[in-house]
Order: sequence, then C-alpha cells, then structure tokens
Amino acid sequence: MRGQRNDIYQKELLLDTILQRTPVGVVLINAADRIIYSNTAARELFAGGSRLDGSRFADVVEPAPAPLREALRSGGDSIFTLRMADQDETFHVSQRSFFLNTKQHRLVLLERLTPELRRAEVSVWKKAIRLINHELNNTIAPISSLFHSARIAQESPAHRHKLAEINETIEERLTFLRTFLESYAQFARLPEPQRQRIQWNDLLEDVRVLYAFRLEGTPPADGYVDPAQLEQVLINLLKNAHESGSDPDEITVSIQRVPDGTSVRVADRGRGMDDTTMRQALLPFYTTKSGGTGLGLALCTEIIEAHGGRVHLAARDGGGTVVSCWIPG
Repeated sequence: MRGQRNDIYQKELLLDTILQRTPVGVVLINAADRIIYSNTAARELFAGGSRLDGSRFADVVEPAPAPLREALRSGGDSIFTLRMADQDETFHVSQRSFFLNTKQHRLVLLERLTPELRRAEVSVWKKAIRLINHELNNTIAPISSLFHSARIAQESPAHRHKLAEINETIEERLTFLRTFLESYAQFARLPEPQRQRIQWNDLLEDVRVLYAFRLEGTPPADGYVDPAQLEQVLINLLKNAHESGSDPDEITVSIQRVPDGTSVRVADRGRGMDDTTMRQALLPFYTTKSGGTGLGLALCTEIIEAHGGRVHLAARDGGGTVVSCWIPG
C-alpha cells in the first residue's frame, strides 16, 4: 500500500508539473463554488500570480474584466478579447462539468489564442490572395476569348447576329467580378463611423424587410451610432443566422441598455460552431460556406470595434450560436 501511495503521489506530481507549465489556464471548482486547483497561467490571469485555491470562484470572477466575466458566466465555450500590456489578447474559454468522487465539479480552461490567430491570419490572407487571383483569371480568360470571338463575328456578316449574345456574356462576367471585388474593397475601406442619434425601432424595421427575426424584450428608444454601419452589422448577423439552418422563429434579436453602453444580441438555433470554427470565425476570409467570402463576421467586428466596442461569440445553451456586440454609450 505504501508503494501504491507513492506511485499515485509521483503521478500526481508529474501531472501537476505539466499543468503548472502549460500556457492554458486551468481552474477546477467544486460543488460549493470553491477553487480546489489552479495552475500558474490561471493565477496570472485572474489574480496577478496570487493564490486562488480555496477562494470562491464567484469572488475571483467578480473583479475580472467585463469580457472575461461575461464569457465565464455564459457557462459554455466562447471567445473574448482583453486589453493587456497595451495590446489586444484573444482567449478561448472552455467549460465542462463532470463528477469526481460522486460530486459535481466544473473545469474551466482558458487558452490564449493571439499567436495562433496571427499565424491563421497570415494563412487566410494568403488564401484570399489565391482566391482573388483565381477569380480574376476565371473572368479575364473567358472575356479575352469572347473578345476574340466578337472580332471574328464583327468581320463576318454571317456571324454578326452572335454579337449581342457575346456582349451580354461579357457584361455578366464583368458584373460578377465587380460584385466580387466590391465585397473585399468594402472591408478594406471601412470609413470612420459617423455617429448620430437614431431610433432603434426604425433601424430594426429596416432590417426586418430583408431578414425575419423575433424581437426579445423592448429596445431602448434611441442610440448614438452610425446607422448605416449598425444596419450592416445586423444584416450580416441575421444572414448568418438564417444560413445556419435555424428555424426562422428561433432567430432572436435583443437590444438592451447595459453598464456604460448598449448590448446588441443575435441568437439562433442553427448548427452551431465546433472549436476550430469558433477559434477562427472572426478572421477575415475564413469561411465554412461554399461560395462564402469570409467577410461577414470580420466586417461586423471591424464596425463594432470602430465604435469603441467589442464582439463576443458563444455557443448557445440548447444549440446554436449567440453573437453579442457591446457598444459604449
């Protein structure tokens, strides 16, 4: 028995050494909401390196920055961004419940994604360049061929009747290319928001013409935002919600006053996102849709951050996705 106890102790020591050195923050909480284990990364994030074990998790979370607090209170997986050492750091939080010695425990994992996102961003920019090059070639090559055919038809009276069809095809290809490039140009030249006093109900009714949704709660009477840009945010988020496979009746929008600002929330009951998709969903040009540009969520993030706010992406309890946008007052 002494040998077995020593074996168990050595294994626990090895596991603790590994966990203490991992860059992923690890916190284990018991049924009484007491922290019974935390590693170095978690202590640095929550308490500047101070001891956490024995503390109530709710007391530790309460003074944490709002994005971290909201992510932990969601109870599921989500992504949030914090301002640390004069730069933005993005984290992925995973939360799981399990039974240990017949008692329920909660495991919280906090992973810093910033280096991974930077590598992924370089990768998606390369992909975007390849995609643009591919579409340009797919348009220029047939147009060149069509111009050659038009020249032959122009010089041959027997084939001049084909000129109208050739010109129509050229126009279709040019229209497609213009639309394709415009979607990328819109992301690259997003102007500074021109804030003005708006009526939230008016803006919601304008969006409802394009995408149906169910309004949750009563929105504030007015807001102070760029109306065109916020309308684009809602259109993009609702478009994603409808394309997620959600029942339209389960797609909801809520706008609420919150401390220091306004919360705009769009939720659906669609397929949801796996860990890989959630990690990269806010990156420009990342998409899981065939024919998608990967700019919808990235553009939303750019607009909300230009307003001084932030975007929070989370799995919805019961299935689906919730996108929350906080805009400062």
